[in-house]
Amino acid sequence: MSRLYYFLLFFIFVYSANAQNDIVLKGTVVDINTQLPVELATVYFTTIKDSTVIDYTTTDKNGFFRLNTKKLDQSVFLKINYLGYQTYTEEQKGLLESKDFGKLYLLENVNALNEVIVKSEAPPIRMKQDTLEYNAASYKVRPDANVETLLKQLPGFDIDEAGKMTVNGREVNQLLVNGKPFFDRDGAIALKNLPAEIIQKVQVSDFKTKKEELSKQESTSDYSSINLTIDEKKNKGYFGKILGGYGSDDRYESSLIMNFFNNKQKISILGSSNNINSTGFAQDEVFDNMGGGRNSQGSGNTGGKGITHSNLLGVNYSDDWSKYLSATGSYNFDNKINKNESTVNEISILPSGNNYTTSSSKTRNESTGNKANFELEYKINPTTRLVITPNVSQTRSNGSSNSRNETTDENGRILNTSTSDPYRENMSTNFSNTINFNKAFEKKARNVSLVFTNNNSGTDSDGIVDSKTFLYKQDGVEEDRRLQKTKGRNISDSYSLDLEYTEPITDSLRIRFGTDFDWQNTSNDLKTFDNDLSPGTLVDSVSNYISSKRNMISPKVGLTLKKNKFTFNLNTRTAIVDFDNHSLYENKATDLEKRYALSFGNMQLRYKFSRSKFFTFKYDYSNALPSASQLMPVEDLNNSLNTVTGNPNLDPIEKNSVNFDFKNFDFRTRSGYSLFIRGDYFNNDVVSISDFDDETGKRTTTYINISGTYSATAGGNWSQSIKKDAHTLRYGVGLNGKYSFDKGFTNKTFYNAKSAVISPKVYLTYEYGELLTISPSYGFSYNQTNYENTSANSTSNVVHRAGLQTTTYWPANLIFGNDFGYTYNSNLSDNFKKDFYLWNTSLSYGFLNKTLYAKIKVYDVLNQNQSAGRTISATSVRDEESTVLKRYAMFSIAYKIGNFAAEKGSKRRGGERGQGGGDRGDRGGRERED
Repeated sequence: MSRLYYFLLFFIFVYSANAQNDIVLKGTVVDINTQLPVELATVYFTTIKDSTVIDYTTTDKNGFFRLNTKKLDQSVFLKINYLGYQTYTEEQKGLLESKDFGKLYLLENVNALNEVIVKSEAPPIRMKQDTLEYNAASYKVRPDANVETLLKQLPGFDIDEAGKMTVNGREVNQLLVNGKPFFDRDGAIALKNLPAEIIQKVQVSDFKTKKEELSKQESTSDYSSINLTIDEKKNKGYFGKILGGYGSDDRYESSLIMNFFNNKQKISILGSSNNINSTGFAQDEVFDNMGGGRNSQGSGNTGGKGITHSNLLGVNYSDDWSKYLSATGSYNFDNKINKNESTVNEISILPSGNNYTTSSSKTRNESTGNKANFELEYKINPTTRLVITPNVSQTRSNGSSNSRNETTDENGRILNTSTSDPYRENMSTNFSNTINFNKAFEKKARNVSLVFTNNNSGTDSDGIVDSKTFLYKQDGVEEDRRLQKTKGRNISDSYSLDLEYTEPITDSLRIRFGTDFDWQNTSNDLKTFDNDLSPGTLVDSVSNYISSKRNMISPKVGLTLKKNKFTFNLNTRTAIVDFDNHSLYENKATDLEKRYALSFGNMQLRYKFSRSKFFTFKYDYSNALPSASQLMPVEDLNNSLNTVTGNPNLDPIEKNSVNFDFKNFDFRTRSGYSLFIRGDYFNNDVVSISDFDDETGKRTTTYINISGTYSATAGGNWSQSIKKDAHTLRYGVGLNGKYSFDKGFTNKTFYNAKSAVISPKVYLTYEYGELLTISPSYGFSYNQTNYENTSANSTSNVVHRAGLQTTTYWPANLIFGNDFGYTYNSNLSDNFKKDFYLWNTSLSYGFLNKTLYAKIKVYDVLNQNQSAGRTISATSVRDEESTVLKRYAMFSIAYKIGNFAAEKGSKRRGGERGQGGGDRGDRGGRERED
């Protein structure tokens, strides 16, 4: 009890000390001539020495501002900025106590002809309604820096070593350029390839779906969206980069990206070819396409399973064809060839005794794809918009493998062995399209929306089965020899229609009525022919035809309540489902018709304490139908060691999900933390159950419903950034954990498995001006699973990962980068190496004003790279090791080209705009009448 008392006393002391450091600054901003309040003026404090933004806020409709911040014992500038007015500046000797500034007056900019001029100091940060806008010119980066480097300088931005970007604690899942995607919406290509010098503004807002955007609904997402606007003076011209490299072991890489900007029209072309496991195009400025280290998650790197040869070509286009019609489109071609050799040790956990399987395989897989995406947006009139997004793709693939397997019991007795040498060719086509239509009415927030979606896909396959399986029984060995040809065709057609009408009841309350219609047809037709004793004869036992048809109508109703600080959303619907299934197996037809009435509902509550401190609570109740293959009581004998049969008595899966998120970012101290808790609870979950033959280890599998399984995840992250003179320090800690409870039946014996995973991490980045960057990090993951009613009591595994990334930009024109990592995997099988080092290094020199770079880089300097890992499930423990790239050295040359020209004859009324120019916004300075 005394310990609890002292803990509470200490907590109160710390909280009180922190609270005593808080102050409140407030005041009212008015027009000096009209005495009217100025809404959405940006009020901010900067250091006198280098104009670093300390904190900021905006004024409300009454011109009032209130800023909760920390004490600061140094002289600062109070600045107020609003478009069309002179910047208000007042020096403060320090921010040591709460203060009411009273009325602060802005003077409108006018010239001798009484014309408004919009030339004033651009604030580094501006709030425009729900959008946070950064003025890129206020933040200094190297002349050759890319967009990623710029964003890292912006207050509240963070990009970790895995490439995940957050703003004020919220993860970013969309990055646009002038409001349109740049190849893809995640922005990876734009981050690495667009130069920072062409960016004028960085705008941050809540991510919205297209439906939310068109109907002007509040965002229900916890993600942020970024829009980069390009400086108009550099919005006409071209820029790009060409790269080529060749190295030891015939390793090579080449890439090209070219961008042509002509005001609203933008065309980008990219191409890439390499055999170093890079399948994307988001190049790192130090290591280019080389994987590992800082590129382990970015650049489309395959992560280590096999060696991939990749060829890629893409074109992106966007333009405003007229005042009412805009278009965006892209085309991508890619060809990938992957070769891999793997070794697997797997333990199947049984009620009494375990089975042990060792296997090895050698695979080659190739795919060639063509994909085209389009988006057309038509503004029919000021209140009606139509957006059409068709997508079409085609993929051809082929794959061959050679595998060997052996299964023994715990006494070492061989149960079965098998060899397989299959070959398969596939051709898949897909067409999908979404039509978004929205009509707004005169009454604010009243609108009707229609969303139609279709997805049509088909896959044709041809294959060869060449396998031998030996089952070791007490009375002898049974052989299952298969030499067959297969021909398959899978078709899936789905259509959905979402109709919804929104009616505002009050300024803060809206209700929605609508109906969802869904239609889905699928068919899987597999024919297997003998290719041995009776070539061309249909083998009925491994041939099957399954089709399903699902029609669903879902009336729905929802409401949104939005107040000053919180938003509440509630949605509910009931789905009336017809689910018809058909199978033809061994000339026997089986029909299964199901009828369901399924409930769905979700609720979201978001409370916003301040601009960067908020919490979100979500609850979701849903139902999901079993698949046709899980339902149909038809044997699948295609796996000679596992016979699978469906269960027609399966019920729909009920899922209850709860999600709690809390985020708090302190702009003043550049620090913040986030916490989350998520949980899923299942009733009637569909799980597979297996019975193992004691003599041979062969399985028979079916499906049942199990209730009471669940999983929960929780975690948090804290980070801070400190900047003093040329020194910048960013550091943080994170902790994630997961607990899951699974249960089922093996050999008709009930079992359960309780799994816990905990993953802490700590990271730090130090930057010295534009000369040096050092980033050490460490994390580990501990996984333990406890079993009941099985031969194993528990199993566990620990993976340690440590890394160090360094980059120096000194002497001038020289860039020297190193990525060093260490991985230790504690409980791998004895025949797998448990740890390895991965060290990549790169040295480059810039010529011709840093437009031409010559580079030498070495991958895996110590030649220790490996790919080995452990996967723990409720019924098995699997260790796998695969082929990886080993040490190679490469010499490459990269050349940057670019030319921008300001639009000729461009003149602005009242003089030229300053750095913070742009549209006036909703209220702006007043234009005087002549």
